[in-house]
Amino acid sequence: MKKFLTIVVALLATTLALFASGTKENSQVSSNEITVYAYDAFCGDWGPGQKVVTAFEEKTGVSVNLISAGDAIEMLTKAELEKSNPKADVIIGISDDMAMKAYNSDLFESYDSPVLADIPSFLKFDDQNRLLPFDYGNFAFVYDSEEISKEDLPSSLEDLTDPKYKDKVILIDPRTSSVGLGLLIWTREVFGDDYLNWWDDMRDNALTITEGWSSAYGMFTSGEAPITLSYTTSPVYHVMYEDTTRYQTIIFDEGHSATIEGVGLVKSSTKKDLAKEFIDFLLTDAQLDIASANSMYPTNLKTELPSAFEWAPKPNITLSLEASDIETNLDTWLDQWTLVMSK
Repeated sequence: MKKFLTIVVALLATTLALFASGTKENSQVSSNEITVYAYDAFCGDWGPGQKVVTAFEEKTGVSVNLISAGDAIEMLTKAELEKSNPKADVIIGISDDMAMKAYNSDLFESYDSPVLADIPSFLKFDDQNRLLPFDYGNFAFVYDSEEISKEDLPSSLEDLTDPKYKDKVILIDPRTSSVGLGLLIWTREVFGDDYLNWWDDMRDNALTITEGWSSAYGMFTSGEAPITLSYTTSPVYHVMYEDTTRYQTIIFDEGHSATIEGVGLVKSSTKKDLAKEFIDFLLTDAQLDIASANSMYPTNLKTELPSAFEWAPKPNITLSLEASDIETNLDTWLDQWTLVMSK
C-alpha cells in the first residue's frame, strides 16, 4: 500500500509540474503586447483608457493589456511590491505631488521622448524625464447647481467648515488617492502649520471620506451630497457627454492647488521600444481623448480643445509647494492626518 501511494504521489507531482509549466507558458504575455498600469478613473467607464488603447492598437498593431491598479498611490505601491516579479511596462497617472516617492522607488527609467518639444517647460516636473506630463489641472470643489444655489456657495476652504455645509461635502482619503493627497497639500498651502485644524473641523462636517475619486464623484452625481472634491475642469465632461451645465466649479479667492499627471517607462520592462511608442502616442494622438474624458488640460500645445472647456474656470491664483518640502514632510503630514481623523 505504501509503495502504491508513493507511486501515485509521484505521478501526481509530475502531472502537476507539467500542468504548471504549461499554464505558465500559456499565460506568458505575447511578444507584441505590453502591460500598462493606470489608475481606476483612467480605466473606468468615464475614463479615456479603453478608447486610447483601441486607437493605439489599431494604429500600431501592438496589443495593450490595460490593468486598473487602484488609485495612483495604490498603483505605485503595487508596482513596488512587484519589483522582484515585474509585470508593468508603463505606468500612467503618477502626479507631481507623488514624484519624489516615485523616484525613490527606482521603478522608472528616463525617456527623452521627442514629443517633449511640444510640451511647455513649466509642466515638466522631472528634469530626468522619468515621468512625462500628459495632463494637468487644479483641484477644486464641484457643486450640483440643482441642489445648491450660487448664493449659498462657500468662497474658501474655511467656509466649508461652516455647520450649514454639514453632510453636504464629500472628501477623499489622502492615503489612498492622489486627489485626496492634493487636498491635503492644498490645506498645507493655505493654512500652513494650522492645516490640521481644518481637517479636525471637516471630520464631523463632511458626509464621508472615500478611498478614491471615482467613488466620491459617483456618490456626488448620484445626489448623495451637493459638493465634492474634484478639479476645476470637471464640468467639461458633463457639457461634452451629457449636454448639461448642472455641475459647476467653485473658485476660491485664496487660490487652488495645481496637479500634473505623468506617465513613466518601467525600468524592468523587456519591451521598451513598444512601451516608448505607447508613451509617445499618449502624448500626441491620445491627448484630446484624455483631456475630454479626464476633464483635464492636455500638456501638448498642439492639441485643440473643444468649446466645452469654456466651462472650466481658471483660478486667479495657482498654489504649489516645493517638491523637496513634500518629500521631507509628507509621511509626517499623513501620520498627523490619520491621528486627527481617527479621533
